[in-house]
Amino acid sequence: MKPKIVKGLKLKVKNKIFEKRLIKKKAFCDFKYLDSKKPIVFIIDSIIPEFDKDSGSRRLFSLIKLMLKENFTVVLMADLKEYKYNRSIYIEKYKAIGVHVYVPCLNGDSELVTREVFVEQVSRKADFIWLHRPGIFDKYYSIAKKKATKAKFIYDMVDFHYLRLKREWELNQNQQTLKEANEYLEIELNACKNADEIILISKDDKVALNDFKVDLSKTTILSNVHNFIEDTVKTPFSDRQDLLFIGGFSHTPNIDAVIYLHDKILPIIWETIPDLKVNIIGSYPTDDVLALHSEKFNVLGFVEDIAPYFKSAKVFVAPLRYGAGIKGKIGQSLEYALPVVTTDIGAEGFDFGMFKQDMVANTPNEIAKKIISIYQDSEKWEAISNYSKTILEPFSLEATEKTVLEILKS
Repeated sequence: MKPKIVKGLKLKVKNKIFEKRLIKKKAFCDFKYLDSKKPIVFIIDSIIPEFDKDSGSRRLFSLIKLMLKENFTVVLMADLKEYKYNRSIYIEKYKAIGVHVYVPCLNGDSELVTREVFVEQVSRKADFIWLHRPGIFDKYYSIAKKKATKAKFIYDMVDFHYLRLKREWELNQNQQTLKEANEYLEIELNACKNADEIILISKDDKVALNDFKVDLSKTTILSNVHNFIEDTVKTPFSDRQDLLFIGGFSHTPNIDAVIYLHDKILPIIWETIPDLKVNIIGSYPTDDVLALHSEKFNVLGFVEDIAPYFKSAKVFVAPLRYGAGIKGKIGQSLEYALPVVTTDIGAEGFDFGMFKQDMVANTPNEIAKKIISIYQDSEKWEAISNYSKTILEPFSLEATEKTVLEILKS
């Protein structure tokens, strides 16, 4: 028997077992919200967005809150196997703010409403179908399109995956990475062709797409949402210490950046500041990252409240060597007015103005030099810290809200 058939049979068996549990709980579907007079936005993502763990999820969470504020009905579904849904701790959090989240339930004949059936049901009534990330568009567009009667299909790239993987290949020359990049390119270009609206996260991604003859008239740039935090009592330079890095480790550019920081950059810095420490925060740290932990290289993993770290650190470091799109970690640091040192890749989409020469470098020596300079120069630190609010102006809630409403026009 072929592996795909075996896998399909196993899933059916698991769903049948799950169905029996739902029958006992009398967990029947209620689609009354689809009769709402408010326009319906149906969002599909690979996971229930974990807004406190990764930049893409944090951005989508902000967009969902804006949609609810503007009186849209929001329906959310994740590409999770039905029997795995109860493992997400975020479902109730989205329900609490008014989002209608798919959870496995039964129809009138006590049969399991699978994701595919749910997509068909919601697509009939949806005004906008927002497919988040290329793999999701590739998987669900044809299913939704068959049943959609009036929906505008929105392809939210999150970032240009091909570009990120191509940059990774240029760094490591791994042929498997190049193969994956080309596979993503085919998926992404097909999604761009089929979508009514293409959402890009930065101008850099738009420039890159232009090389592939994508219809740029369908594109809109909708970046991260960053609001400057007006702290009445900002921790002064003299009371701060340590470096800080934040990034989810299910994203390979963050793994590479942390290893690069540890192996190539910090040894140079420690020659000048031997007692300097760095805190590494991020969900799902890999074994490679955990192995770097030491007294001066503190790998903390996921931290629920990150504010104290932003308020006590002296410099935020993000030595990203590949990636694409806007890097949420950069904006998040600027929200707290914490000076940043990053690379050209990390700085994409941000205008650092006159301070670019102090904040951006691309070799270990230059990155180390700029970190040391900001770390030891109180005047430079204050100037960059005070300029953070200006850098974030294009990412304000007000600017984003205007763009979202433009996209969600009937």
